[in-house]
Amino acid sequence: MLKILLAAALPLSIAATAAIAQDSYPDKPITIMVPAAAGGPSDTVARLVAQSMGETLGQQVLVENMGGAGGSLGAATVAQAEPNGYRLLLYHIGVATFAALYPNLSYTPIEDFTSVGLITEVPMTIVGRKDLGPKTFADLVTHIKENGQAVTFGTAGTGAVSDLCGRLLQDGLETQFTLVPYKGMGPAMTDLMGGRIDLACDQTTNTTTQIKAGEVHPYAVTTSARIDVLPDLPTVAESGIEGFELSAWHAIWAPKGTPEAIRNKLAEALQAALKDPTVVERFASLGTAPVSPEQATPAALDEKFKSEVDRLTKLIEASK
Repeated sequence: MLKILLAAALPLSIAATAAIAQDSYPDKPITIMVPAAAGGPSDTVARLVAQSMGETLGQQVLVENMGGAGGSLGAATVAQAEPNGYRLLLYHIGVATFAALYPNLSYTPIEDFTSVGLITEVPMTIVGRKDLGPKTFADLVTHIKENGQAVTFGTAGTGAVSDLCGRLLQDGLETQFTLVPYKGMGPAMTDLMGGRIDLACDQTTNTTTQIKAGEVHPYAVTTSARIDVLPDLPTVAESGIEGFELSAWHAIWAPKGTPEAIRNKLAEALQAALKDPTVVERFASLGTAPVSPEQATPAALDEKFKSEVDRLTKLIEASK
């Protein structure tokens, strides 16, 4: 009889312990994994959001970086983490390419991550080393077609949004140049400013300051319309490649199985961060803005993520 009572009580005690853990969450620092090198655009977004979320949650929110394999390696540490809300993933549109690019992944992003919410949609800019030569996008097109593989184009690795931008540009120009993969756009931009590569396509969060300082030369923005922070920069579409459009949305995920109560606390902290005047002002200075409160929700990210996985899988398969 005693054994039966103990057996019956065990699930209740486990459930009670889990409920207490959720109610007290968070009671220690939280880590956000950015699966790219420090200094890149995702890292910039993460550090802005982490500080504000930490103030709401009452705990420090740390940022950890791990580059490699277009972000899939760092993301794996979150997919395999205990689903208790203390290890999160913050990355961009590139997460939607993992399954198509890396069929031997130990996890499936669409199934093994729990959505927390979207953060921002960031325009991309095509930039070159300041002494490259071409001054306009039309001049750059001529230069690429004349020099082909001799032109080097830095990316954050295969499947990263910067890599997708380069591949779309190659398709639009019907010309191949050399894609140079890095472990993140931080080191790629360092080499671009140092004159060791010719071109890159990076988010305004990582290029606006360098453009305004004259450290890199801007050629075009990848969105359908010009952007306020760089009003004189033409779009790729108006510069000759019709239909060219790409932006890098960022989001936060937790491991599959994270309790709904914890996920909701994280989503509420994210929504508060996106209303933080400091975050809004800093985003504006980098050429972007927080998404609306309706978009910064688990449900909105679920819908966006599934749609982008479908779209980008077809794009990757078509481009081989």
